[in-house]
Amino acid sequence: MSTTLTMSKPELVALAQRRLAHAVGDSSWSARQKLALTCRILFDGGHDSGLAGQITCRAEQPDTFYTQQLGLGFDEIGASNLIHVDQDLQVLSGQGIPNPANRFHTWIYRQRPDVNCIIHTHPAHVAALSMLEVPLAVSHMDTTPLHEDCAFLAEWPGIPVGNEEGEIIAAALGDKRAVLLAHHGQLIAAGTIEQACVLALLIERAARLQLLAMAAGQIKPIPPALASEAHDWISTAKRDTVTFNYYARRALRQHADCLI
Repeated sequence: MSTTLTMSKPELVALAQRRLAHAVGDSSWSARQKLALTCRILFDGGHDSGLAGQITCRAEQPDTFYTQQLGLGFDEIGASNLIHVDQDLQVLSGQGIPNPANRFHTWIYRQRPDVNCIIHTHPAHVAALSMLEVPLAVSHMDTTPLHEDCAFLAEWPGIPVGNEEGEIIAAALGDKRAVLLAHHGQLIAAGTIEQACVLALLIERAARLQLLAMAAGQIKPIPPALASEAHDWISTAKRDTVTFNYYARRALRQHADCLI
């Protein structure tokens, strides 16, 4: 006899969350391996734009982070060729130099102690939407993890290699996990590498859906209360882990070398 058919929606949500918490554990991948996996996942997900874009995560030593070396594309990143840099972008270990645009990552890390991974890319649909100087429209259930969680920088401050750009981008991001940068691209600032990867893929899908919907007619809003409910239901640490693991398995079928 069923024991759940008479349960309320909040009870069913709580039950599902307990089951997920019990069933899903942490992966055995290191931070370097997760970062390399994310680069390959993003490459396959359309985030490739030559050498544009950076990904970083906090390292064990305070005020330092891992990132890719300048000159390597996302499809070439492996755990062993990541470099370890400080807040001044001085290389502490590894070969090569970081992208000078990593400077604005430093400003975000200083402002947001809750952030452990930053992804900045120029995927095609995000870049196209940024050219219209309009914010991201969250109007579909799949994209609700970005509801009230995606800021908008309406004016392009120029190439992000100065401290001024770091201050501007960090201020525009505020306490949110994403920001759409006009005439530029997107940035995700998340608590985990898994969450950052999932949100980076999602913002590109959201931009694609928005452009398709705008071409067909007027985008209709979804009720804010339901959007908030979906945001909190979809975007949890355990769900991010499950989703990341799926994308990682898919990437490893083509990019097994990234773990080395």
